[in-house]
Amino acid sequence: MRVLLVNASPRTKGNTYTALSEIAKQLEKNGIEAEIVQIGAKPVRSCIACGQCKSKNLGQCAFNDDACNVVIEKMALSDAFIIGSPVYYGQPTGAALSLMQRMFYAAGNLFQNKPAASVAICRRGGASAAFQSLNMGFQMMNMPIVSSQYWNIAYGREEGQVALDTEGMQTMRTLANNMAFLLKKIHANGAPVYPEREPWQPMSFIR
Repeated sequence: MRVLLVNASPRTKGNTYTALSEIAKQLEKNGIEAEIVQIGAKPVRSCIACGQCKSKNLGQCAFNDDACNVVIEKMALSDAFIIGSPVYYGQPTGAALSLMQRMFYAAGNLFQNKPAASVAICRRGGASAAFQSLNMGFQMMNMPIVSSQYWNIAYGREEGQVALDTEGMQTMRTLANNMAFLLKKIHANGAPVYPEREPWQPMSFIR
């Protein structure tokens, strides 16, 4: 079993990375493989609703010049997904939202039913709003959202300060333990067992 963790911070070794590393270490203690992917400081495109991923059945985004398709390829080999972001003006980074929107639309089948969690790191406030924003997409992908002893947030400004948030770090470890527990239940008989779904019945409110 394998968990893919995405660091949506432009800082490669900042507080978001520190929190995700705490989760990864605890997952590995539970016998779960973990990989952290860094988006980095390069731009991540927003979805332009071109529809080519669907019309051409690409299985990935039509644009191949940023981190999106790299993460999609890794998700094909993963059993769960975690994304971490710093808080900018009470919101996740633009890169985090752009990445998730494009991945879910272009390759949603790779995310369906797989456990997911988000992590928000802030200096002082806005973390709960950013945390909620990150979770919204999971709910549309039938992804079980893994909880912890508190919302998955931690505090720190300068690099490494988040490690001083002892409750925040415990929250990350508890999240990892809960993720490992759920994955082991899903894979108890070898192949994962997911709920059966009704066919989608889309409806618009304009008639």
